[in-house]
Amino acid sequence: MPTYREYFADIKKRITEATPEKVEDLIRTGEIQLGDVREKDEWNAGHIPGAVHVPKSYLEQWAEDRLPEKEKTTVLYCAGGVRSAMAADLLQKLGYRNVISMAGGFNRWKDSGKPWTTPASFTPAQAQRYSRHLLIPEVGEAGQHKLLNSKVLLIGAGGLGSPAAYYLASAGVGTLGIVDSDVVDLTNLQRQILHTTDRIGESKVSSAKRTLEALNPDVKIVGYEERLSAANIDRIIEGYNVVIDGADNFPTRYLLNDASVKHRIPVVHGSIFRFEGQVTVFKPFDGPCYRCLFPEPPPPELAPSCAEAGVLGVLPGVIGTIQATEAIKLVLGIGEPLVGRYLLYDALEGSFREVRLRRDPECPVCGEHPTITDYIDYEGFCASPAEWRAEHAPAKVSTPAE
Repeated sequence: MPTYREYFADIKKRITEATPEKVEDLIRTGEIQLGDVREKDEWNAGHIPGAVHVPKSYLEQWAEDRLPEKEKTTVLYCAGGVRSAMAADLLQKLGYRNVISMAGGFNRWKDSGKPWTTPASFTPAQAQRYSRHLLIPEVGEAGQHKLLNSKVLLIGAGGLGSPAAYYLASAGVGTLGIVDSDVVDLTNLQRQILHTTDRIGESKVSSAKRTLEALNPDVKIVGYEERLSAANIDRIIEGYNVVIDGADNFPTRYLLNDASVKHRIPVVHGSIFRFEGQVTVFKPFDGPCYRCLFPEPPPPELAPSCAEAGVLGVLPGVIGTIQATEAIKLVLGIGEPLVGRYLLYDALEGSFREVRLRRDPECPVCGEHPTITDYIDYEGFCASPAEWRAEHAPAKVSTPAE
């Protein structure tokens, strides 16, 4: 049986090592994946910026999720270069083509005066609250901190806004803005789960704030007890990462669309009707906008409100939860958001289907030659689009250049 010294010497023959200076040069290229194979307490004490935490004790289980590109140059480091050498040998056996162990490890890197950072920390309560997120490689600690630092604006605290807000608050989205000028009514309680019977007559913003702050004290609720309009939308929307559209009328949807293009803020759109729901993501200039899909609003008789046509109480729970999911994906930059894809749900059939959407180069807002370049009379446009176009000349552009 070989001694430990002989065993380690044999490993060193099979792997490639690089000095911290060489590793720093490789990092500058942006063409590597960097793994820290130390334990959790060592990682928390400081690590190299851009590294992912792949402790040696979990290397086999975590490597393919956190270091996914086996053909890419992979640099590993530990405290002094021993564990990273062993980890490099193991990754080579797992099919990684070009693995490098940093000689001298993090200690030599730090002693050489090279940059390092300490991760933002969680309180013990936060570590427990978000523990299931922290286990997911696509979220992890970095993703959870990103959620805690994010801001999502909800248009409406009604059927769609209620489940979306519930799950975004549960997930730890740090700031939730809620725009709603209405009060809680008994007819709302069949589907609007933010509110309760004893809050009938209370403003929906106030009711939502009470519910969400009781659910998660980490979340800051910013209320806007006002109807969204061209006069206030720039003030309200500024600074938010994502908007959840739970509006129940066309003027607000067109206004929100034009503001989102102007400010380049993605909108997660949702709508419901009886047993059917739709969801898509309008990400300015990456895919179509609302006007690409609906150049003009349908006649009122073809688009009755929930108060006129009714809606299955659980339906907004399905659609609002999907909206919350899409918002989280956008904040974290993971997965494939529903950009250019229109997801249709039929509750009676229990079926989903998807329709592909294309950006319209002739779109009057996000097209190559926009003609609607400032906020318009949305009530007049939705009441009679053809007459509005005939009576109003477009203003000069105020939308940022693409």
